[in-house]
Parts: sequence; structure tokens; C-alpha cells
Amino acid sequence: MPCVGDWLNSPLSIVQGIFAQNVPNSDWEKKVTEYFKEKLKENNATNWVPSLNDVPVHYLKPNSLVKFRCMVQDMFDPEFYMGVYETVDPNTNARVLHFGKYRDVAECGPQQEIDLNSSQTVTSERQTFYCVPVPGESAWVKEISFFASQARVSPSTSYTPSRHKRSYEEDEDMDLHPSKQKEQHMGNNCCSGGDIHGCVEPKRLETEASAGHHVISPNCSPPLDLNFPLPGEKGPACLVKVYESWESFKVNDVLEVFGVLSVDPVLSIVNSEERDSSTLDPMECMDTAEEQRVHSPPASLVPRIHVILAQKLQHINPLLPACLNEEESKTCEFVSNFMSELSPVRAELLGFLTHALLGDSLAAEYLILHLISTVYARRDVLPLGKFTVNLSGCPRNSTFTEHLYRLIQQLVPASYHLRMSIESMNHSRFIPHKDYTANRLVSGLLQLASNTSLVIDETQLEQGQLDTAGVHNVTALGNLITWQKVDYDFNYHRMEFPCNINVLITSEGRSLLPSDCQVHLQPQIIPPNMEEYMSSLLTAVLPSVLNKFRIYLSLLRLLDYSISDEVTKAVEEDFVEMRKNDPESVTADDLHKMLLVARFLSLSAGQTTLSRERWLRAKQLEALRKGRLLQQKCVNGNEL
Repeated sequence: MPCVGDWLNSPLSIVQGIFAQNVPNSDWEKKVTEYFKEKLKENNATNWVPSLNDVPVHYLKPNSLVKFRCMVQDMFDPEFYMGVYETVDPNTNARVLHFGKYRDVAECGPQQEIDLNSSQTVTSERQTFYCVPVPGESAWVKEISFFASQARVSPSTSYTPSRHKRSYEEDEDMDLHPSKQKEQHMGNNCCSGGDIHGCVEPKRLETEASAGHHVISPNCSPPLDLNFPLPGEKGPACLVKVYESWESFKVNDVLEVFGVLSVDPVLSIVNSEERDSSTLDPMECMDTAEEQRVHSPPASLVPRIHVILAQKLQHINPLLPACLNEEESKTCEFVSNFMSELSPVRAELLGFLTHALLGDSLAAEYLILHLISTVYARRDVLPLGKFTVNLSGCPRNSTFTEHLYRLIQQLVPASYHLRMSIESMNHSRFIPHKDYTANRLVSGLLQLASNTSLVIDETQLEQGQLDTAGVHNVTALGNLITWQKVDYDFNYHRMEFPCNINVLITSEGRSLLPSDCQVHLQPQIIPPNMEEYMSSLLTAVLPSVLNKFRIYLSLLRLLDYSISDEVTKAVEEDFVEMRKNDPESVTADDLHKMLLVARFLSLSAGQTTLSRERWLRAKQLEALRKGRLLQQKCVNGNEL
């Protein structure tokens, strides 16, 4: 029976065993998936699998089992590969069947050749996703995931000499000067029967059908753009090869994949070699040099993962069970235990946010509701559940928003701080667009994963002229807030990509952008040193309490919610009475807003149905909020 080291360190040997036992029966593929699924269900087995999010690629053994938490940034065209192929020994005429699944390169032993005309050859199809780490993922998510991992890895010199000494910058240099890479690897390769790194040409062929037909001149190429949506992002981008059910995944989905790591140096050598152009018919070359470079980057920079198992993630909070929909006893126990202590956690969080908002408890209430809001359904084009808050009255040209964002960053799994200025609006790329030359989707700032918190700082905005790009960017922000969608630019047309982004806007007066709810900040304290004040808030909170805040905010947005017929009738009657008393100021929009506030108010207390008490509290909060706005309007003499 294979031990844990076998399926972690040598998953392909496990696949080989199952393949050998079941050929020519096609059930072998299903049995492979079931085998690894069962292995990963064992106690904390997933924690033993090294993660590309935590461990540098050069610390990982090629062809070992790895996992990767990522967002699908782009989908490439499906590719064909040899699912099953046959090798023949020219001397003895002995024939052997091999599997090509989970591999980039077809293997064969010494004195063997691949019979491309064999009747046993099976051509299969797989889909390639270009995946990046979750944009804006918080440092605490990475840290907790790293310390939860029980995988023990160290740099090895048995397969890539001195590889752990090379930095990402040196990798880029190798990309620009592939002859160095070729010399480095070719000098260390020798043919041996079972070694996957044994033979280069002609003993192995790429299993991708289109490889080897392209002419590129890499010495003239700029450094490879890893196409991260947000500036300053780090971590590996990966080409994720999916073999089953790829139609269930889409761009911007957050996945956790388990698969075979492929960083085979032959991929870089084959793809970067300059060939004699006279041997190629340009009309037969379907891809441009730029497309070849983007779709087949150096494996040291963009490793490949051949997926055995993949799942779409509901959330990326490592403090919560991965799937809360499952009726597992451990998951149910976790949820029930946390819900039993919800009230004190909410009270502590309210106090924490009240201090962060300079003593304004009403603004803190609305910030909690905002942080647990999520789009739970769509009716026609209208997203239900979005709750964009405009926090007006923020100090102008101060560091208040910067420090508030840092606190929010400590609470939510993914976030981004967008400093809104004329320069950033005119010169940033917000909307992803299709590059037809490279045949890829070029990312933009608004290509974010679901439930990312986007904090827009409007206090930085000064007078100036928006150019065409700036107008498009502001329009894109407005569409994101109003319709929870981003229109990706495909040159000849635009394509709608629905999203679920929590947007908080800080501004001095009323925001230029639309919002669902404007809350005017009324500071009760003005700290002489904002940075010192905000930093002391974080240091005063125990790490265990901070983790409870994180669980609270992530868990509550995943709860179901309903309104009983009885309460619905009571709310309708109440609304009719409100209209009678003040028909001018109470509208259908006000009812919708109050129901939204009541929804998140109920969920914030751990209640999944609306009660009379919560409805009255929602009305009270809305009255206080509106009263503030009226008061401010009277003071300033104009509408905020």
C-alpha cells in the first residue's frame, strides 16, 4: 500500500500503478481522482500538501503534489495532448503503453521511441487557466495559512543544481537570455530509464500538439509581465491544466487546486529555442511570437500545475472550514459554537470600530453592516444585497482613510485601497481588455475576486481635467457600484462580468460616485497624532479577539436569511403608516434601504430571520442617519 510520501512526493508513480492495473479499461482516470480524493479526506491531509502560496517554487520537488489558492485571471484555448501513447524498442520491437495525462512532456525509456502512428494512441483535450494569487489577499490570510501547513520542504540540489540561489530577477534574466538556461540544464542532463528529467531530444516529445511550431526571438523581448490585476502583488502565476469539468469554472473564480507540479526545464528550452525559419511555413504558424511567449512562459517563472482535484472556494478565510455548506459534524459544531458567543464578539467589534471612526458609534454600526454585506441574488440586472457606504465628513488631506483602510485590511481576507486622484484616474488601467496579438486578457484594477473590500479615498481628489481614460475609469467605478458588474473591453465589443465587491467610499462632502447609503462622520475625538492613535488600537486588541472579528465578518455573509409572511405583512402595514404621516420623504427606495439595513442588522446579531425588534432598530438607525444629513445640510446650506 503506498505510504504518504508516495502520493505526495511521487503522485505520477501512483497514477502509473493505477494506469497499469486498469489499461485498456478507461476507468483508470476516474480511479486516480477517487484515490487522491480519499487521501485528501484523511485527517488534516490537505495541510501536508505544500502550497505554492507559501513555498517558493524552487523549494518544491518537480512532479510532486502541490496545492495553489488562486483566482482565474484568464482562460486560454483548449489544447490537445496524447492521453495514452505507445513506445517501441527498435531492437526488440517490445511495445509499452504510457499515460500522457498530468504531464507536459511524453516520457520514454532508453532505446525507446514513441510510435506516433500507433492505433493505441488516444488524443485528449484539456483546458489551461492562467491563475494568479487572489488579488489583494491580506497578509494575515497568508500567515495563518502558512503556519497551519504541516508540509516540510527544503531546497534540494538533487534535481536542479543551485536553483534555490536564483532570485525572481535572475529568472527574468534567464527569460531574456534563454541560452544561459539551455546551457545550464543541458550540461546536467543524461539519459536514464525512469528519470523524468533524463532525456531531452529526441527521447521525449511535448504532449501539447501545437508546441514546437513557433519562431520567437526572446533576446528582443521585454521582461515577462505576470499580469497581476493589482500593482505590487507578489507570488507565482501558474498555468493550471484542468482535465475534468472545466466548464464549471469561469474567469475571476477563486479556486483551490491540487495537482502535479511541472517546472520541467525542457519547456523553456523547447519554447525559447530559435529555429531555422526556412523550415517553417509562416502560414502554418497559428500563433504570433508574442502569443507563444505569453502562453508558454519559462516554467521557472510560471510553473504548470496538472490538476487532479479542484474546488471553487466560498471564501479564503483560513480560520473557517473551507466548505460551510457541507453537513459535516465538525463544520456544524464550529458554526454552532461560534454563534453561541456572537453577541460579545459583535459588541467588541462595535467598540473597536467606534474607536477607529473617532468615537462615532452610528458610523461603526453601518460599517459592520457594510462589511457583512454581499450580493445574494440578482433580479434581472439588479444585484440584491449590495451595500455601498459613502462615509462623508472625513478629514481632507489627512491620513485618516489610509489608517482606517489598514484596520479594515486586518479584518477582511482581501482588500484594495484606491486613492482617487486626477492622475490615478487618467493613468491607471481599471478595465481588463483583450490583447489579440498575445491572445490574452490583460488585467485591470477592477478584476477582483468576489467579496473583496474596495476602499475608495475621495479625499485625495483635487480640481483638474479628466481625460478620456479618466472618464471611462470613473464610469467603470459607477457601474461596479450600481450594477456590480465590470464591462471588459474586447475591442469590438464589451462583455459584462458580474462581480460582488464591497465598496466603501470616504469623502469630505457627498461622493461624486453613487452609493447605497451615505453616513456623515461625526468625530467625538480628534487625536493629535492619527498614526499613533490608530496603531494603538490594533496593539490593544488581543490576537485571539482579532481572529474572532475575522471569523464573525466572514461567517455572517455566508448565512442564509429569510422573512416570514407574518413579518412581511407587518412591515408593509408599517410602511403604509409611514407614508401617511410623511408622504413626501418616505419612498419605495427608503423601504428598500430599510429592509437592507434590517437584513444585515439581523445577520449581524446571528439571526437568519427578520424580527419585529430588528425592524424597529433598522428604522431607528435610518432615522438617526438621515437626521445627521439634514443637520449637515442646514449647517452648510447645501446638500452633501
